[in-house]
Amino acid sequence: MAISLKALNEAVRNDPAAFAAECDAAYAKKVLTAAEKIADHRAESHIILLSGPSGSGKTTTALKIEEQLENMGIETHAIAMDNYFNTVDPETAPRNRYGEIDYESPFCLDVDLLNRHFSMLDRGETIHIPKYEFARQMRSDIMSHPLRLGEDELAIFEGIHALNDIIVGKNPKAFKLYIAARSNLVDEDGTVVFQHSWLRLCRRIVRDYQFRGSNADFTLKMWPNVSRGEKLYISPYKESADIMFDSLLPFEFSVLKPIVVPLLEEELGRHPVVEDILRGFEKIEAMDEKYVAPESLAREFLGGSTYDNH
Repeated sequence: MAISLKALNEAVRNDPAAFAAECDAAYAKKVLTAAEKIADHRAESHIILLSGPSGSGKTTTALKIEEQLENMGIETHAIAMDNYFNTVDPETAPRNRYGEIDYESPFCLDVDLLNRHFSMLDRGETIHIPKYEFARQMRSDIMSHPLRLGEDELAIFEGIHALNDIIVGKNPKAFKLYIAARSNLVDEDGTVVFQHSWLRLCRRIVRDYQFRGSNADFTLKMWPNVSRGEKLYISPYKESADIMFDSLLPFEFSVLKPIVVPLLEEELGRHPVVEDILRGFEKIEAMDEKYVAPESLAREFLGGSTYDNH
C-alpha cells in the first residue's frame, strides 16, 4: 500500500486532529479483526505468536489485542519473548561472520524453554516466566512470575523471532501474526518520497532519544546490524502468518518530522542514509505532537502512552 504525499499534507494542514483520529481508527479496526480471528481460533491453541521487525509497534499491538480480547470476555496475557533471552555467555553465544556476538540471532533465545512453556500452557500447566535484565545481560529466574491459563484463556508471546521455524515448527497450531510498517509515501507520479524502512528507523531514533537519552548516532550505528538480522531471521518467515498487517499510521511522517529532523541534522556526513531521509522530510508538512492521542500506537515511540505503566 502507498500513501499519497499530497493527501497527507492536505490532511495535516486542514484538520490534523481529525486526521490523527482517522488513522488511529483504521488501526483499531485491524486490531479488532485480529482479535476476532484469534477468538475464533482459540479452541486450536492457547498460544498467539506475534512477530515483526524492530520499530514495528509489536509491544503496543500485543497490548491492544489483549485489551480487545478482554473486552470480548477472553482473559489474555501479553508476554515479551525478550524475557527468554539466554544469559550472555561469550563461549556459547551465536556469532556473526565477523566473529562478533550476533545479538539478532534467534539462538540468543532459550528456544527449548520457550517451546516447553508453550506446550505446558496448552496443557493447562503452570509455567514460571523469567525476567531478563538487559543492564546485566542476564536472565533472572528469581524475578520470574507464574502463569497458568484457564480453559478459555490465551497468551500472546511477542518478539522479533516469534514466527521463526525453530519456534513455529514445534507449535504449528499457534495463531500467528506479523506486524510491520509496510507503506511508502509517494508523490503524484508514484515516486517514493519516504521509504517505510526509514519510518521504522525514525521511530527507533525517537524512542531511543525519548526513553534512553541516546542521540541518533547510537541508533544509526546499530541499524545496519538490525536490518541484517531482519533479512536473515525475520522476513523469511512472515508468509507463515495467519494475519499480516501494516502498523504504519500515515500521520507519523508528519509528527515525527519536528522531533527527528534536528537529531538527524547532527549526524550529517556520518551516515549516508541521513541525507536521503532529510530530503524526504523536506516535502512533508509537520504536525504537532499534541494531536496524538495517549492511546495511539505512535505513543510507543513518542512517549506518553496509556500503556507505559502496563
